[in-house]
Amino acid sequence: MPYARRDTIQWLPGHFYHIYNRGAHRLTIFREPENYYFMLGKMKKYMMQFNITVIAYVLMPNHYHLLLRQNGEIPAGMLPQHIFNSYTKAFNRSYEHSGTLFEGRFKAIPVVEENYLLHLCRYIHANPVVHGIVEHLEEWPYSNYLEWVALRQGSIVDRVFVKLYFESKESYAAFVREYIIHRQHPDGLAYLEALS
Repeated sequence: MPYARRDTIQWLPGHFYHIYNRGAHRLTIFREPENYYFMLGKMKKYMMQFNITVIAYVLMPNHYHLLLRQNGEIPAGMLPQHIFNSYTKAFNRSYEHSGTLFEGRFKAIPVVEENYLLHLCRYIHANPVVHGIVEHLEEWPYSNYLEWVALRQGSIVDRVFVKLYFESKESYAAFVREYIIHRQHPDGLAYLEALS
């Protein structure tokens, strides 16, 4: 089985993890651009502090996906724990919100096979089109797809990873388009069907 979903994740250096969650009762967790920018600022801060690489991410109005690589001994799960604790406090203050913002603790799934790793990149980046938020991925600024296809400079991208697996920005864009058209997941990724 390519993925092992566990109550207690084994966080290991050099390993990849798909981390995701959504608003409680599908609540909108990002209401305005400033919310997204606050989150991205926290992401930059903590990824540097914890030595965790964000391979792919998307922030959607009521959910998020992160594909992380743990580089050192600090567990990759520390990144979402810190950024979303901080975000929840700021959100509650700004909007006088009380109660749960998210559907419990974030979900984390280890990624152990290369073809699933690459599929997750395009699955994450395709979210804004798949969910009907925008017609074209280039219109959604709250993911690092634009960095992957060299349409924007940014610090939340691993250019070495991108070049290792895709010979050009065009080849990656075509890879993502293929998923958007066919919406098929490789065997073993049934959990993505429930999220789509």
